[in-house]
Amino acid sequence: MTTFTPYYSADLEPSFVFGRTYVTRRRVGRIDAAALLSATVLLIMLVPARLILPGMTDVGRPGLVLGLLLFVWWVLARFTPTLSMTGPQPMRWALMAFLVSALISYAIGFMRGLTSMEANSADRTMLYYGVFAGILLTAADGVPNWIRLRGVLKVLVVCGAIVGAIAIIQYVTSIDITQYIQIPGLQAKGWAPGFEERGGGIRVAATTTHYIELAATLSLILPFALHFAMHAGTRWRRQLSAVACLLIAAGNAATISRTGILAILLMFVVLVPVWAWRTRYNIFIMSGTVLAALGGASPGLLRTFTSLFDDPSNNPAFTVRADRYPLAFHYIAQRPWFGRGTGTWVAPQYQILDNQWLATLIANGYVGAAVIGGLHLTGIVLAFLAFRRSTSPEDKHLCAALISTQLIALVVAGTFDSLSFSTYTMILALTCGMCGTVWRLTHPARTVRTSTTRWFLGND
Repeated sequence: MTTFTPYYSADLEPSFVFGRTYVTRRRVGRIDAAALLSATVLLIMLVPARLILPGMTDVGRPGLVLGLLLFVWWVLARFTPTLSMTGPQPMRWALMAFLVSALISYAIGFMRGLTSMEANSADRTMLYYGVFAGILLTAADGVPNWIRLRGVLKVLVVCGAIVGAIAIIQYVTSIDITQYIQIPGLQAKGWAPGFEERGGGIRVAATTTHYIELAATLSLILPFALHFAMHAGTRWRRQLSAVACLLIAAGNAATISRTGILAILLMFVVLVPVWAWRTRYNIFIMSGTVLAALGGASPGLLRTFTSLFDDPSNNPAFTVRADRYPLAFHYIAQRPWFGRGTGTWVAPQYQILDNQWLATLIANGYVGAAVIGGLHLTGIVLAFLAFRRSTSPEDKHLCAALISTQLIALVVAGTFDSLSFSTYTMILALTCGMCGTVWRLTHPARTVRTSTTRWFLGND
């Protein structure tokens, strides 16, 4: 039986502002970071990826533009003396290493000499990383308390459920309903994924740009849906969260993707040890029931799932990727440390690798791959420290859910070009930032837990 705790002791503490002045930690500022993050999630998830601001590239998606503004906002708050945030944040250092490495590789690429396609892609990628940084830093430094953190996650789960429902409708009807979504002020641009037949069904992408991207994105959201299904404050909220779980899981299944299956298995690897035996029993019985229902409704689809991992030596999904490895390592050997240049490995000039780690090694070298791995490992360590500090089962489970997202990101990067897909990448940035959030909110030092800004009045 879950006990609802409306307040958290840390949330009721005063936040240090300056001198001997404090403010309430539950105070919502004029511009609330959690609200802006929620708006970013809504725009990223619910606005189809093909809809952008007129005259812009794919970086002109409304959610990406807002994410870039978040980066500007964070910089102003961080480096303006009267708005300086208190306390350390390890995610800042991990992100700084990532951005500095990307910037060095960016410069090296232009020193090498680039085609116009490579140069445009390099510029676009750096802007893209600015959006990534804005979302991550705003989440890590700006979310003031546990209640606002859970508010952002609830928005994320609701958006995931809606996108999952869209995917289910597409799968059942073979109609791309996202084509009928028209938003004033936005224009359609770029490639629409359409449908792809695989085995006994069709693959769908909902509001994203690719089937694998949809599977990976929903896999990052599913742990939080499960969290609220077990720990929401009231019974009807837990029931609604359970429905969201089913929609997200079914939307993942509608992609008929190995990446989605692998990601869900990784989620269970992290979360099952945290669950009580009764929870494990209930989850696995429910999962078995869903699989049985799926097999009864669409036997061909279930056979397709079981054949996805059959005989890798004769499976084109594995052999085609393996055939690209000699070419990839040829380019890696030419510029091993910082690569050929950030964002310069771009299709159709170069072959798509379907492996983010190989693409990163080529474009950013060993250093670039190491700092990306370090970013995820930093998130895992911070969430684990928060897990150990937490005293309630609810907080521990939320920290475990965050750990699962970073493990998923590390592994699925080997199955597709993950950082090339904006919906997945920005949700990943949010989860990375929230690893820093839970570390900060559980830190024993009050000044570290504080995320409010300091207002200096005169000389302090």
